Amino acid sequence: MIATTYTAIPFGFDGELVEVEGDTSRGLPAFNIVGMASKTVNEAKERVRSAIVNSGFFFPDKKVTINLAPAELHKDGTHLDVPIALTILMLSGQLLPSDTNNRLFVGELSLNGDIRPVKGIINTVETAKAAGFKETFVPVQNLSQAKLVQGIAVYGVKSLQELFLVLKRQLELHNASTSNVLPRSTAKEQNTILLDHIRGQKRAKRAIEIAIAGHHNVLISGPPGAGKTLLAKAAANLLPELSATEQTEITKLYSVAGLLVDEIVQSRPFRHPHHTASPISIIGGGKNASPGEISLAHKGVLFLDEIAEFPRAVLESLRQPLEDKLIAISRANQKTTYPCDFMLIATMNPCPCGYLGDPTHECECTLTQIQNYQKKLSGPLFDRIDLFIEVERVANQELKNFPGSSVSNHEHNVVKNNITGALQRQLKRYACRDVYNGSLSSFEVSKLIKLRPEADSLLSRASERLNLSARAYFKTIKVARTIADLDGEDFVEAKHLAEALTYRKR
Repeated sequence: MIATTYTAIPFGFDGELVEVEGDTSRGLPAFNIVGMASKTVNEAKERVRSAIVNSGFFFPDKKVTINLAPAELHKDGTHLDVPIALTILMLSGQLLPSDTNNRLFVGELSLNGDIRPVKGIINTVETAKAAGFKETFVPVQNLSQAKLVQGIAVYGVKSLQELFLVLKRQLELHNASTSNVLPRSTAKEQNTILLDHIRGQKRAKRAIEIAIAGHHNVLISGPPGAGKTLLAKAAANLLPELSATEQTEITKLYSVAGLLVDEIVQSRPFRHPHHTASPISIIGGGKNASPGEISLAHKGVLFLDEIAEFPRAVLESLRQPLEDKLIAISRANQKTTYPCDFMLIATMNPCPCGYLGDPTHECECTLTQIQNYQKKLSGPLFDRIDLFIEVERVANQELKNFPGSSVSNHEHNVVKNNITGALQRQLKRYACRDVYNGSLSSFEVSKLIKLRPEADSLLSRASERLNLSARAYFKTIKVARTIADLDGEDFVEAKHLAEALTYRKR
């Protein structure tokens, strides 16, 4: 007798359909799994056997063979436990083939028959929908994430016994999502950094406003204690709300990475990796080609504090993702493409000791040390940064007059309102939520951004004097367009372009 159940497993940012075939034959009792299964999948034999028996069912006293098709696809993870168990229940006559018809199943089994959550559940449900399945049964703890996929009925089940009763129509499950979302923690709210908390740095705050309004990359340079890190953290609280599509994409990435199981991402990510992070942790990869920090920062911010302390190889690996907003990870048995549409905020000191050019503190670095330090960032990487800001140390007297807990959030709210207005103008202009000024191609810049004649003339003179590369030329126009959006202007004026040019690295 042959029995078949269908499931799906995450495969990079997508998923793959897996057909679980079962057969029983005469001979000594045995339980074998074939079809390029990993050690985790092979261990399912013990989990499934115990779960079936401890759920009140019987395990067939025959030779049982489970084949996972397609055989050339490498299977990993615990997603296959439930479909394997259902296949065995059909082989033993406890379930009928009609009970699982046009349904897809996924979940890990505990020894007592409980169904545990798995990672990458959104990939699984999307694969089921694309394959034409009408219903998908997932672990109840994965239900809130699974319900983000529209157009397919998704049910959450707690145990193998409960699933059996549902399939036999002896128990009804309501197709309703749980409200298990990821709230903003109280601790985060208490430590929220606002622009009003930062003394001085008016020009740097303006650059942060422009960067977020147009999705531009920004580099902040200055001595220790000038407020560079605070500016980046304040930027995290200026990010716009997530759309439903963005929420699904980000939650899917975090689920694939195994960082979230039963939560839904509610705010834009702000990733802050340490400078000792490996290239694989930043870019992605490893044994299972998992997403890295650049993908986990998708639709949010990747903050590289003290960027010059990162290995040069790590920094150079950012060049292609910053341009294409995608990262292709190739391994011997797998090639995966992950989205990585992030905004880069980076900080750095002017030299290893941090005091080059500081009027109050003498720099102790040699010329060679300074040159080697600054060379960590190559010309092509600099070319991919839209705004360059140099900040100075704030006078101690100004810090002394800081109002403390009585500080208002007036400045922060004004800037956030300006950003919201600029984003609305971009949405109206491009008719797409995923397109910002900073993400336009050179062709789109020429087609969609209109410069006044005075602005065009200014740009021509400046590009020759500053020797701007083609990429820097178009980035200057895009930054000017964002400044015009913040001012509520339809055309890029000379004043907008003049301000944009002040943010270019000399």
